[in-house]
Amino acid sequence: MRKANIQRKTAETDISLALNLDGCGITDIETGCGFLDHMLTLFASHGKFDLAVKCVGDTKVDDHHTVEDIGICLGQAFSEALADKRGIVRYGNFILPMDEALIMTAVDISGRSYLGYGLTIPSQKIGSFDTELVEEFFLAFTRQCPMSLHIQQLAGKNSHHIVEGCFKSVARSLKAAAAIDAAYADQIPSTKGVL
Repeated sequence: MRKANIQRKTAETDISLALNLDGCGITDIETGCGFLDHMLTLFASHGKFDLAVKCVGDTKVDDHHTVEDIGICLGQAFSEALADKRGIVRYGNFILPMDEALIMTAVDISGRSYLGYGLTIPSQKIGSFDTELVEEFFLAFTRQCPMSLHIQQLAGKNSHHIVEGCFKSVARSLKAAAAIDAAYADQIPSTKGVL
């Protein structure tokens, strides 16, 4: 079973996170940040990942530590659940329309960390959520589960649509990349023999 349970406690956040890569999109998410709850719910639903997240963070300061630390925990969970990455497809991509927004993402679960971030979000905030934290979330995620993740905005004017399209598209790309290729289920998808 490709599952992971992560616990992380710092002076700024106390997080428990459970992930099942081969789930149905079931969620139980309480981060203390409503917009992030919404994005993680969409992420799990579109990736068909079962995801439970509980976080108590210093949101009285702002949402930065909560968002970044949940990105860290989610990356750790993906890394643990993928284990040696045996049998995975490795690559995935998706172009997702969200009303006027159009987001393209591509992922290579390569063992090398790179984030190509190309969103231009018009507003600094969506509700109380700082939109610059979207990049911080995915930086934290890719540092803990090393992969090349490219996120490019092809169109879009509405900040909520752009960010929502991003999370959905990343989830669809990750779902494809993390899927088991039944024909090569016992192989590491690299000529190096390791990822």
